[in-house]
Amino acid sequence: MTKPDKQQVFSISNKQQFTDTALQIFRFQAQNCTVYREFISNLKIDIPAIKSVENIPFLPISFFKSHPVVSTNDEVQVTFTSSGTTGIINSKHMVTDVSWYEESFHHAFHIFYSDIKNYCILALLPSYLEREGSSLIYMAADLVKQSNNADSGFFLYNHDELFHQLKKQQQAKKPTLLIGVTFALLDFIEQYPIDFPELIVMETGGMKGRRKEMIREELHQTLCYGFGVDAIHSEYGMTELLSQAYSNGSGIFNCPPWMKVIIRDTNDPISNLDNNRTGGINVIDLANANSCSFIATQDLGKVYADGSFEVLGRFDNSDIRGCNLLIA
Repeated sequence: MTKPDKQQVFSISNKQQFTDTALQIFRFQAQNCTVYREFISNLKIDIPAIKSVENIPFLPISFFKSHPVVSTNDEVQVTFTSSGTTGIINSKHMVTDVSWYEESFHHAFHIFYSDIKNYCILALLPSYLEREGSSLIYMAADLVKQSNNADSGFFLYNHDELFHQLKKQQQAKKPTLLIGVTFALLDFIEQYPIDFPELIVMETGGMKGRRKEMIREELHQTLCYGFGVDAIHSEYGMTELLSQAYSNGSGIFNCPPWMKVIIRDTNDPISNLDNNRTGGINVIDLANANSCSFIATQDLGKVYADGSFEVLGRFDNSDIRGCNLLIA
């Protein structure tokens, strides 16, 4: 079984194309990804009998901590690692072709926000900048570069500089996207509240032990007030995925066409739940063609009839991960 190329994956435009490509990738990875092949074998899954995406087995995300999850023999170009506190084993996503990641976030950004060159991109991601191996920093750095705007850039703890840059963009009436880790956005508006209704504020989640946890509604209300905006955008992504879902408010996320969320029964992990029922979030990410595209996360959520989804929390005793882990 051959792996589909990037053109096939990123040109998906309907359910049938998604199904055909997902099944093709499943059969390829069931043969070529060692840890996934052994996982399927232990479940005694009849691979040729899998005819729908709902019946594909999902690899528990914890395997990224203990095994190399790769489906090719190509040299690893970059290894993305999860953030974590002392004593927590970090996940490692070994990426053999980083152009799949670049194509994924470029194309998704264009779908949800239009041409990147229309924006000034400001990134307030101190905890990610202070470590190596962050896929979020890789994406943000590339978006800053692709924006081709001299004012785009990163900010660590230089809040005064960020404030003046925001005021500059507001006066210039330049579409501006501020992407920030949650605790840093809260720290910023405590010192520098601003009334910038046209600003797009995108929080990536994660308090990192820096502040007390807040429910999503309280957090977004606080950020809306501090930035003078009507809604807070969010990104749902993680080290183990090469695609992201986006929310333009209210915590409801939408996937790009090559990504899909399915909800599993928390008491029977190989069974799926209907729409509007809470369970474990399984993600199909076809951009993960060179690792594993079928991931059982430790997040809890529900899917709605239109394919959008909501993140409602995490399983008990699961490690705290960096990207969008609000308790709602």
